[in-house]
Amino acid sequence: MSQIVPVGTGEGEGMARATKRLKSRRAARSGPAGGPGGEFPPGSSCYVWPRGPGGCEKTINLALQGGGAHGAFTWGVLDKLLEDGRIAIDGISATSAGAINAALLAQGLMAGGPDGARQQLHEFWQGISEQSSQALAFLGFFDSLSSGWNRDWSPGHLMFDLASRLWSPYQLNPFGYNPLRELLQQTIDVERIRACDTVKLFISATNVETGKIRVFDHREVTVDAILASACLPQIFHAVEIDGQHYWDGGYMGNPAMFPLIYNCDSRDIVIIRINPIVRKGVPQTGRDIVNRLNEITFNSSLMREMRAIAFVTRLIDEGKIAAGEMKRMLIHMIEADELMVDFGVASKLNPDWQFLCHLRDMGRERARHWIESTIGRLGRESTIDIGEEFL
Repeated sequence: MSQIVPVGTGEGEGMARATKRLKSRRAARSGPAGGPGGEFPPGSSCYVWPRGPGGCEKTINLALQGGGAHGAFTWGVLDKLLEDGRIAIDGISATSAGAINAALLAQGLMAGGPDGARQQLHEFWQGISEQSSQALAFLGFFDSLSSGWNRDWSPGHLMFDLASRLWSPYQLNPFGYNPLRELLQQTIDVERIRACDTVKLFISATNVETGKIRVFDHREVTVDAILASACLPQIFHAVEIDGQHYWDGGYMGNPAMFPLIYNCDSRDIVIIRINPIVRKGVPQTGRDIVNRLNEITFNSSLMREMRAIAFVTRLIDEGKIAAGEMKRMLIHMIEADELMVDFGVASKLNPDWQFLCHLRDMGRERARHWIESTIGRLGRESTIDIGEEFL
């Protein structure tokens, strides 16, 4: 398991220095470098997954859920997959924090292969911790009065939660300032993402007026598209794109599975799930009820799509669909429900670096176990029981 990077003291580098690090690394590159086993064909800036001895043995698609700071668990899973080097990625469908992780992975591959993607992910999550810690310093003082990472009952979160229920972001933040925009503009190179389809990227957002899902592919990726996918309506203004307004994609696709089925060659879909489906007991307090509603809401679209996949799979198995008429999908999952149930909804807004690193290391360990137990079954069979998990 990777080591947690020590947390800085009051003299932390801050966002300005973190941004400077990113820019200096980009400027130092005379061209793309593949990293261990990586390949950039002559005259091309598009990364090609290495094959053959010592290269990738299998190809998968990834489905990345959103969940605020809990997306650091997904960071850890991606970090381990990239470090291992035996699995190539065909497509990624992602929402909210998952969309940010997906964009960073795609961009990082183009900038420097798997090592470049790992570095991009690390620097972004470190940057979000530094930026958020500064922006929320006042609330952080009150949060320091409580212990642990689960801050549902911390004074700072309770103050913020009360304010968000009494006033909308249009009242509290009339100019629509979104600190995430600045960090994404400094970090995401949309032109690099658009230039290559090494990883087919699909980012989901919810149309506020129609209630329909909008899926942006890699050719349509913008900072606004990523912000739209991560736009919680209680906190941010709706994001306008081409005259339409969007909220978090998790309401209609967390994540959307159909883009991977229709647009990718690999039949294997690995769901990285960070929102627990099962939580024992009936919630009794207001905070517990809100937390459970949040989990149910952000899992509902995934469960509907899994029901459709299970239905088609059954028709194929029963011979009611002719061979080749429909694609049989193979479903896998990496999750840590028994650990994630300990973190309430407030922890999704917790930028503490130690907390993010803890989630990252959880993700790395779960990915390590999943790779060793599953890699030989990829391309042949599903490794979860869809009915038991989702129906």
